[in-house]
Amino acid sequence: MKLEKIQFITHSNSKYNYLESAIMALESGVRFVQLRMKDASMEELVLIGKLIRKECDKYNAIFIIDDYVELVNEIGAKGVHLGKEDMPIKEARKILGKDKIIGATANTYEDIVKHYNDGADYIGLGPLRFTNTKQGLSPILGVEGYKDIINKCRANNIDIPIYAIGGIKLEDIVGLNSVGVYGLAISSLILESEEASKTIKEINLIIQ
Repeated sequence: MKLEKIQFITHSNSKYNYLESAIMALESGVRFVQLRMKDASMEELVLIGKLIRKECDKYNAIFIIDDYVELVNEIGAKGVHLGKEDMPIKEARKILGKDKIIGATANTYEDIVKHYNDGADYIGLGPLRFTNTKQGLSPILGVEGYKDIINKCRANNIDIPIYAIGGIKLEDIVGLNSVGVYGLAISSLILESEEASKTIKEINLIIQ
């Protein structure tokens, strides 16, 4: 399955709840959505997850959930994103099978090598900078950090889609694209945009 280059990570703020944020992103042109609700109950996750999955189906968009491998099939998601403290990739693959998407969080080249060897389908590498939507992250990378890590991957034939994540602003994207990131995993950049569809089009012009 070819992965879209913009992944929207759901978030709630004063303007949108989780479902509304996903709908807004889809209406603006996003075709890859990750449901991330760290403090929600399982019941809430299933309820909101099914609603977002139905919205994604309308747009033929990829829908994955964060962390909860055991809910992927119940919700009808296409896969899961696993953080560093979540279920090991190999264990998740045994449960989900070869056709589901498994993404993994990385902060270093060594993280990527491990995830690649364990069978991840893509990497969320970051953070680019500090972000309010994801507290307690590993040391920030900056564009030069991405460049160094991606160059190491290329030199060692580690071929896996790498998404930049963490406080990405519109002015960062040309630089990130130039060092070889596959795509972007974003939340605030879309949610705080005055014209999200225009922002998505601008991003696509750079990274496609």
